[in-house]
Amino acid sequence: MMSHNRYTPKANYISDEYEISGDVLGLGINGQVVQCVHKRTGTRYALKVLQDNVKARREVDIHWRASGCKNIVSIIDVFENDYRGNKCLLVVMELMEGGELFQRIQERQDGAFTEREAAQIMREICTPVKYLHDMNIAHRDLKPENLLYTSNEPDAILKLTDFGFAKEINSKATLQTPCYTPYYVAPEVLGSEKYDKSCDIWSLGVIMYILLCGFPPFFSNHGQPISPGMKNRIKTGQFEFPDPEWSNVSQDAKTLIKEMLCVDSNKRLTIDQVMRNRWIAKYTEVPQTPLHTGRLLKEGEENWPEVQEEMTRSLATMRVDYDQRPIKALSNSNNALLNKRKKKKNLPFSA
Repeated sequence: MMSHNRYTPKANYISDEYEISGDVLGLGINGQVVQCVHKRTGTRYALKVLQDNVKARREVDIHWRASGCKNIVSIIDVFENDYRGNKCLLVVMELMEGGELFQRIQERQDGAFTEREAAQIMREICTPVKYLHDMNIAHRDLKPENLLYTSNEPDAILKLTDFGFAKEINSKATLQTPCYTPYYVAPEVLGSEKYDKSCDIWSLGVIMYILLCGFPPFFSNHGQPISPGMKNRIKTGQFEFPDPEWSNVSQDAKTLIKEMLCVDSNKRLTIDQVMRNRWIAKYTEVPQTPLHTGRLLKEGEENWPEVQEEMTRSLATMRVDYDQRPIKALSNSNNALLNKRKKKKNLPFSA
């Protein structure tokens, strides 16, 4: 595998090294994922095909740099080839044969899923998020279907994937959008870093909630179809810990969820605060209370696509809200230089 600071796509044909099969493994946000086999070793991998453009290069670059974390799906190779008549980036990644996180809990045969196991899983999910946030990258699309296991074995590793919405947050990156030039950017405008990262913490809160009971926080009980009041409940942060599913769950867990699903993103915990929380830091001491999760995931199986869709929608709304925050601050500012630039017709004043 190449070194992890920068990748250079290979220009030779992927077919020199890999056999591509027609098995579609899934659809990423920016392209489909199929299976491929390394000709020399016979090892199977996942192949993601992206149309080559700035956005795709950014996705691959961020994912490449993040591949150093053991809880992030590794990129093995990147090819720059013409594929079906289009200029494409062909991204070879490790094959995650263990499937999605909640699928695994649902299909489990041996004994009840416990609160301690939930804490251990949360720690495995927080690890890559901390790795990214420490690199000043926000994933911004943390949801159950992007958390996959390496295999079906008991010791399989849970990994995060799909960097289609990931965003590097530093002043340099922020200043590259058309309406940012270093002259008039107020310090608070560069504060979007906080919002983007806090979007990941909200996701972690939702995932933790589902892990502990088997249904999501912002649905009418037990995954009934989406109600009109639901968007409002997300905005106002209204959710409960209904009995019987929550009656034996520790207070520590409930408090942590509340602090992650805090409506005010400024008051929401940071990833470091989450990982220092004793429920996660000392997960081996969390009580081994049996949970209702497996049974309720099974019972709510037909509603799961709706749960996923709602989470996708909420994250999209958050990304838009957070992306616009700095722009609003700008358009309100009465800055002579900015006004002059706005008047120039050739400057599209948009993000």
